[in-house]
Amino acid sequence: MVAQVTLTPNEGKRLIAEAVATLPELLQALKNGKVLFKGGTTVSVLTEKLLGISLRISGRISARGALTSVEADMSTPHTLLVDKGVPRNVDQEILSAVRSLGPGDIAILGANALDRFGYTATMAGTVGGGPPGEGWTSLMTEGADVWILVGWDKLIPTTIAEAVAAAGRKKASVALGMSVGLMPLLGKVYTETEAFGILGKVRATVIGKGGTLGGEGATVYSLEGEEEEVMRLFHLVEQIKGVGVSGVTDSLKECTGPNPRCATHEGCVYGKRVPHRRYT
Repeated sequence: MVAQVTLTPNEGKRLIAEAVATLPELLQALKNGKVLFKGGTTVSVLTEKLLGISLRISGRISARGALTSVEADMSTPHTLLVDKGVPRNVDQEILSAVRSLGPGDIAILGANALDRFGYTATMAGTVGGGPPGEGWTSLMTEGADVWILVGWDKLIPTTIAEAVAAAGRKKASVALGMSVGLMPLLGKVYTETEAFGILGKVRATVIGKGGTLGGEGATVYSLEGEEEEVMRLFHLVEQIKGVGVSGVTDSLKECTGPNPRCATHEGCVYGKRVPHRRYT
């Protein structure tokens, strides 16, 4: 049997979280090891499902450009470490938290770009990506598993190597929002395609992208398999239709102008095409 379903980016994030939350390796690490969750809207859906905790959202791409939060309660976690079932905000100790990970532990983060070869990258609007970015190199050295949750709406037509070369915080003379660089990420990638395969015995194929009237960024999938499996996933998609963005509510408010409460003020030009000169 074949069914066709359409997922908006927010619905895709929910599907990925639903699937990843069932993986035995993750459940084992949550109980007996360590899991590091780095704040992003997809990862926040996962922490909401597993722990009942929303993450603080910092950078985002909106219709106005690459922006950050205008205000946020810094006591809410952007980076969360679960150590043998106990969650802890590690925003002030990210590097030590990353270095505490080892074999059997998992670090979970999102990405802003995915190329056709399965490589990913994340945007950085501050030097080195700020404190979170300073810890990512250590993720590659300590033996922990790195999982990257990224929807097909992040697919780029170039390679990650080409995109990294074209980007650069100090390379742009003007920018809508922040000028950004790209930091390549290495790890196991989970898209909606993998999510469908985890949740059911089906073959999911992307057959269309894009939309309008609320369907902007949507992806159309063909699901093929036994009728019972296909229909079970079809009904799951029906259940997650219309879900919104995940994250701590006040951190979802984007920067709109000079404001001392702006979480990451450096470099932001507030959605206007003006000379970009605020570098450190």
